[in-house]
Amino acid sequence: MDLWFSEAHSPDVKLSIRVDKQLCSVQSEFQRIDVFHSPEFGRFLTLDGYMMLTEKDEFIYHEMITHVPMAVHPHVRDVLVIGAGDGGVIRELCRYGDVEHIDMVEIDPQVVAVCREYLPKTACRLDDPRVSIHYEDGLKFIRRKVDCYDLIIVDSTDPFGPGEGLFTREFYGNCSKALREDGIMVNQHESPFYDEDAAACQRAHKRIVESFPIAKVYQAHIPTYPSGHWLFGFASKKYHPLRDLDEARWNARNLTCWYYTTTLHKGAFYIPAYVEELLKHVEAAD
Repeated sequence: MDLWFSEAHSPDVKLSIRVDKQLCSVQSEFQRIDVFHSPEFGRFLTLDGYMMLTEKDEFIYHEMITHVPMAVHPHVRDVLVIGAGDGGVIRELCRYGDVEHIDMVEIDPQVVAVCREYLPKTACRLDDPRVSIHYEDGLKFIRRKVDCYDLIIVDSTDPFGPGEGLFTREFYGNCSKALREDGIMVNQHESPFYDEDAAACQRAHKRIVESFPIAKVYQAHIPTYPSGHWLFGFASKKYHPLRDLDEARWNARNLTCWYYTTTLHKGAFYIPAYVEELLKHVEAAD
């Protein structure tokens, strides 16, 4: 008998992946956590039935949310990562020897425990001595922080359930306060393709524009995410993601990536016309 995992991407579209075994199913205080194995994508993690990552394509998301800001900001020492219980962002950040401290704030300790056991490819650097894990609400954590970080990466779930507060005006304003004067914030920005997701993109972008003088959007292509077309937000008090990109400095690090390059970095900010219209409409309404 064939077993399939299916996720609705819109009321009329589903993504289905054949599964050969279920490795884990846990009901935490916050959500249901499942890990499956598929012949095509290897192990994959779902929260409340929504795809979070697969072993086969997680590198795209984690490289693009991490290396884009790291190639722009010249001196990242202190980083705050909100969400990211799977450890993929931490893994990429720990490749930088000049990063001195990483605060990781994850609301659900069960996510981290499951990923440590079943997804070692992403969770492999969670015990790095530079990493401090805080099991609490990111919205509450950041209220206490002022002028603390060079980089904030918001690796949230979708804008409902435990991740809902990480898409609010209050949250982005607190991120701005928690950053140093030249700090950068990067967040996952949802997909612009289906109507419901596009509306979430617009809401997030509007609130970020209100909190940061520089707010741009860039893209990546992630096969298992809705429509395969995914956006990220780049927000900064000082640095422009293209004008302040230092290709020579980043390339001198000799980091091997499967998706990110500094050439791709530049291209990722050239977004399709329909996405430009989507975001212009929001900016014009300010």
